[in-house]
Amino acid sequence: MAVTTEQIKKLREATGAGILDCRKALEQADGNFDKALEFLREKGLATAAKRADRQASEGVVELYSHGNGRVGVMVEINCETDFVARSEAFRTFAHEIALQIAAAAPKYIGEADIPAETMEAMAREERAVAKVRLQEEGRPESMVDSEVEGRIEKYKDEACLMRQPYIRDEAITVENLFMQNVAAIGENMVIRRFARWELGENSAS
Repeated sequence: MAVTTEQIKKLREATGAGILDCRKALEQADGNFDKALEFLREKGLATAAKRADRQASEGVVELYSHGNGRVGVMVEINCETDFVARSEAFRTFAHEIALQIAAAAPKYIGEADIPAETMEAMAREERAVAKVRLQEEGRPESMVDSEVEGRIEKYKDEACLMRQPYIRDEAITVENLFMQNVAAIGENMVIRRFARWELGENSAS
């Protein structure tokens, strides 16, 4: 059965999990709210979301160099206590995020970090391109909005760290990996900021 926006909203309000996770849970549960809720709980997403308001001021700055020094990454990841910050599980997670950044070159942590002017400029450009493409293909101009939305969503998937497929398991996103680790480690965590450098790249870009 088709999943409705209202169902997604209700599940999100109940769990605090992301829209995509709620949609997936409902689809797998054939629209059954209780089954979808249980699915999210098993994944640890609901538990992780409840920890999101807790202060995370400890953590680590993870440094990673790849390809004999051709790519360098620095990422700050925070947790609640120094005990967790020194744990192997937390350090492993921080290293995995640094590897992800090195391999997939995100520009932002999440879609909320994309500047509004960037999205507006992209939407204008994609709209102009979509109109030309649809005309050339003989398709109706009424499809422009869906074409533009699709291109923008693809950009977010590529540019936002949390939306990228995890390099070791493309069946999940980095956000899924993050939530699983929050649930397993038992503390709120925050990917605070990162920087990525590649040998010979233009510093002005």
